[in-house]
Amino acid sequence: MKRQNAQSSLWSWYDMCDALGLPQNDGPNVGGISFDSRQIQSGDLFVALPGDPGPRFKVAQRTDRDGHDFVEDAIQRGAVGALVHKPVDGNCPTLQVEDTIDGLWNLARYRRRQLTCPVVAVTGSSGKTTLKSFLAQALPAFSTKGSFNNYIGLPVSMAITPLDAKAVVYEIGTNHEGEIAALSQLAMPDIAVVLNVLPVHIGFFPGMDALTVEKFSIYQGLTNNGILVCSQTLSANQHVPKRIRIETFGFDQSATVQVKHISNSTYSFTYDENQVEVRVPGGGKHRAETMAATATVLRALNYPLSNLSNVSDSLPTGRGNIHDVNGAKIIDESYNANPASMEAALQSLLDMPAAGRRIAVLGQMNELGDEGVKYHTALAKLASRADIVFCVGELMEHLYHNLGHGRQKFFFENVDQDLLTSLTDLVQAGDTVLVKGSHSFFWEVNFIQHFVEALKRNDCN
Repeated sequence: MKRQNAQSSLWSWYDMCDALGLPQNDGPNVGGISFDSRQIQSGDLFVALPGDPGPRFKVAQRTDRDGHDFVEDAIQRGAVGALVHKPVDGNCPTLQVEDTIDGLWNLARYRRRQLTCPVVAVTGSSGKTTLKSFLAQALPAFSTKGSFNNYIGLPVSMAITPLDAKAVVYEIGTNHEGEIAALSQLAMPDIAVVLNVLPVHIGFFPGMDALTVEKFSIYQGLTNNGILVCSQTLSANQHVPKRIRIETFGFDQSATVQVKHISNSTYSFTYDENQVEVRVPGGGKHRAETMAATATVLRALNYPLSNLSNVSDSLPTGRGNIHDVNGAKIIDESYNANPASMEAALQSLLDMPAAGRRIAVLGQMNELGDEGVKYHTALAKLASRADIVFCVGELMEHLYHNLGHGRQKFFFENVDQDLLTSLTDLVQAGDTVLVKGSHSFFWEVNFIQHFVEALKRNDCN
């Protein structure tokens, strides 16, 4: 992964040796950093990571694959060197440390000490990447594309931050207790944002209280005089020390930055005597709150509220961006789903003007633990207002049976060709189609691309 402006080098070999505590030696300048040999670009440093990081990190999947086996491939693709923790064949320059994960974190720490610009870190159960995108445009700031928010993604994001950045936005995620505090302490943000706390990954936590504590632990990395930004609906004072300054956002007048719906996708954002009206990309209350969080960060950094107008009308892929295909409108919410974001997406579908039918294609929501059946069943109230509902995945069968008889509904166990064919054959010009589900359903199989291509061939007749 490269920095945005690659006219000058991202790292000197000298600085890398210094960051890693290695003896100084000559080596090439580095223009980018990657841990995937398939994504190497000319001038990159390849980081040879283990497939199993050991017990210190909670990961969904452990493997015996080893990045050291791909060093030669990385060099052939243009890498100028490699970060390793064991000898490798070949003549490429190497930086050998005891552990490459620790080495990557040390590169991140070194780069963080070099930065003089404001650093913002965002967490939340839903909408983190969209908030990061909004902030990157509004400040403006350096940020990485996609969800680089875990024990590998965050230090990579930090290590590729350009020294001349005017501001930086990092994303911090969690699947298990204890992850956010450590990542925040690495990032050392000046502003930490808790966008929301929702039942996402709740299956890995004892309950919502523990999940809330985890989200608010982002304060532990704040720099001196750092500021915590959070939704007005969250009781932040219960979770952070009194010494931490808190700024809030929300629809309530007690919020530091207040948001109010004007019409369609236009909302107003107000604090003190400052007010601005802007169009919220994708519309909907949940995205208006994300824009309000952006406004609150602007206020905390003493940036003008008018910077909100710098946010483009587009959304990160899979987070609500719209495809117009032969008269049909496809809302791509395929990146992920949780109960709150699913309800918000359904409400947006119902509120959106539509010339034809409203069709909801809903994939299973994962990692809900013992509450899975309840959360899927509870969607029936909103989903039943759509004209047609496709339920996909084992848990979604509970929604299917609660939609009632005498309506057009379909159930599929998996995202497969049968689903694609049935949906494509049914869609007509004028229809609006929402596609949303957990990451492993639609996103990982690139369903939206296949669906759009099939609609183009079918011509929505």
